[in-house]
Amino acid sequence: MTEPAPRRRTALLVAVWLWVGLPFAYGVAELVRKVVQLFS
Repeated sequence: MTEPAPRRRTALLVAVWLWVGLPFAYGVAELVRKVVQLFS
């Protein structure tokens, strides 16, 4: 009965990382795009 708890925690951890990481990655991509546009 110890197996479901770590799996649930892992799923929660992945969900939280995606919740934070995806908008951050999008922001970095937009920043790079605007910097390239600014200096070209």
